[in-house]
Amino acid sequence: MRKIIPFIIAIGFSHEAFAQYVYPPTKTVDSSDTYFGVTYKDPYRWLEYKQTPDVGTWFKQQAIYTDSILNNLNGRDELIAEWKRLDQLKPAKISNLVYENGRIFYRKTMPGESVGKIYYREGMMGSEHLLFDPTIYIPGKTITVERFIPSHDGKKIGIVYARDGAEIGTLIIITVDTKRLLKDSVSSALNILSWTFDDRAFLYFHAYNNRSLNATNEDHKIRLHVIGTDLATDADFFSNAAYPGLKITPETDPTYAAVDEGSKGYIFSGHGNMLKSETLQYYAPIEQLDSGKISWKTLCTFADSIQINEVLIDDSVYAISHYNARNRKVVATSLKDPDWQHAVTIAAEKPGMIVRELFRTKDYLMIRYSDGTNNYLSKYNFKTKITSEVKLPYSGYMWLRCIDPKTNKCILYMNSWTKPETEYDYDAVTDTFAPGIFNQPPVYPEAYNELVSEDVQVRGHDGVMIPLTIIYKKGIKKDGSNICLLNGYGAYGDIEVPRLEDIRNSLAAHGIVMAIAHVRGGGEKGDAWHKAGMKTTKPNTWKDFISCAEYLIANGYTSSQKIAGEGISAGGVLISRAITEQPDLFAAAICSVGAADIMRLHRNVEEFGTLKDSVECRGLYEMDGVQHVVNGTKYPAVICVAGWNDPRVPVWQPGKFAGALQNASVSGKPVLMKVNYDNGHFTEDKNVTFANFANQYAFILWQCGDPNFQPKK
Repeated sequence: MRKIIPFIIAIGFSHEAFAQYVYPPTKTVDSSDTYFGVTYKDPYRWLEYKQTPDVGTWFKQQAIYTDSILNNLNGRDELIAEWKRLDQLKPAKISNLVYENGRIFYRKTMPGESVGKIYYREGMMGSEHLLFDPTIYIPGKTITVERFIPSHDGKKIGIVYARDGAEIGTLIIITVDTKRLLKDSVSSALNILSWTFDDRAFLYFHAYNNRSLNATNEDHKIRLHVIGTDLATDADFFSNAAYPGLKITPETDPTYAAVDEGSKGYIFSGHGNMLKSETLQYYAPIEQLDSGKISWKTLCTFADSIQINEVLIDDSVYAISHYNARNRKVVATSLKDPDWQHAVTIAAEKPGMIVRELFRTKDYLMIRYSDGTNNYLSKYNFKTKITSEVKLPYSGYMWLRCIDPKTNKCILYMNSWTKPETEYDYDAVTDTFAPGIFNQPPVYPEAYNELVSEDVQVRGHDGVMIPLTIIYKKGIKKDGSNICLLNGYGAYGDIEVPRLEDIRNSLAAHGIVMAIAHVRGGGEKGDAWHKAGMKTTKPNTWKDFISCAEYLIANGYTSSQKIAGEGISAGGVLISRAITEQPDLFAAAICSVGAADIMRLHRNVEEFGTLKDSVECRGLYEMDGVQHVVNGTKYPAVICVAGWNDPRVPVWQPGKFAGALQNASVSGKPVLMKVNYDNGHFTEDKNVTFANFANQYAFILWQCGDPNFQPKK
């Protein structure tokens, strides 16, 4: 085994000081696959076997080597300290409010706390009671609350908690008045979904044998548990095993099940995946809940083009549809005999506006729209059948929470790229706004008042205009001297919404240009925008990203020696292909929990494609970063980041990309593999989050020449 040298000592302290890097050796093996007559070599296949000793050793050595370099950078610890001070300045954050029987349950995070705790109060202005403290529940361990749902009578609460960034956790039941832990504990739980109306039982999403999120649908079940009974006797409420006639495919999961107070005569279930905007749902008379075998009736199919965000009122169902409506519309049909092709249009499609979400109050259906950046709100009166617009306090991103649908009182949250989240109490009858009673807007340092944002349109490689958001400190010179971090995602129709983020904007306050490329594959311009960056059209995603980088350089915001690209999760496709297609465009790159070897990921077929189809197979090759690493190329500095407990993007995905780049690059710039053993795909734990992003950003600031982030003497 070759000796691992933490870093090379040299004269001077710019990034050229590390003129040579002696990485932990990454062997190659003779491994390949042949599809449709084409052979694809995979010399790093061995890294996929995480549990084997040599793979575990490789990642551990990479982690030690990377830490030895990152720990020697100036500025990194100062970033963490700054973010912690910023967090201390903020007021308590109350979120995830749920109203049941006069009690309000919520997550509350105090300034400086790493994770939130679960509280309740009696009424809006009642006294506050701590229900669950994840920092002391397991001695010596800090866990995070993933989900919680109180019973309808407000006397019990189901809580799913997880450790070290995992997403499959443990479900526990606590009595609210006595804070007693019931024996009804479920391991390998993904979610608690709903309580029955009599509060004697609950529905939960069970992942068999603590398998990862990649487990097949035969492993994932929605089960019904009656309080006080043996878990082994829990009914299989909804799964492929119990209802094979529903043909829940391996690409979908039984992710939805509920009883709904808006329509108490029925039970509901459904399956789908994060890749489809449509959903396939079923329903049945509520009398069948305890029958042991439910006669599910189809509520909607994928072909009906219905979103999962329905609103139920007795025998009526209101939903978002893109059937003959590219930008979506709001429709209604009867539960007694659903007919989506002839549904009543409640709110017609609007040019340039996408229907995003529905909310319900006592007398109104609230409709949230987006123009790709800013949000808009309308309301439909159930009695008068009239739809009217609501004037919001300011332009930006908004979302609404009507915690008690028996009233017309709501909580509205607003945000923008440079304004902190502000909470309002909203009266849907009078359309009036008042300061919220739960959260006060944080007061940021004066430097944040100097931040400005621009939303521009960039001409893409094929002439399509790409939205680009640029956040920077007022008065910067556009002479190419600024460091710039360009972020992109472009998958699943997700949207980067206008929201002031502490970490991102703290860098902007220090003079770094922060940019967000709203590339194809996202949902900024609706379903068509999503489809223009998936499967065989996926190259648009990274080509749009490249176009945005070129715009920033051409217009003086930065230069190729000062720009870094960032892709997280599915954004690993974007960043791995952007730097392998045009390596001289970027000074540095971050591939964080990134899907960089998509030919081997074997999931999300609907988004990326399948190896079983010749055209889609070639498309998967085109979007695979590892496959496009070429020996002898001058690649930018790259930091790959992985969560050891990540159930979504396995640690070997960014690991293979890092190993390939280390062996291939001749630029003299570092390629590091950072392994977070206390994390998964993400975590609520602020201490872990701060350390994770400080490592990444210190690395790119070092490589882009920031004098405050150079190696220590």
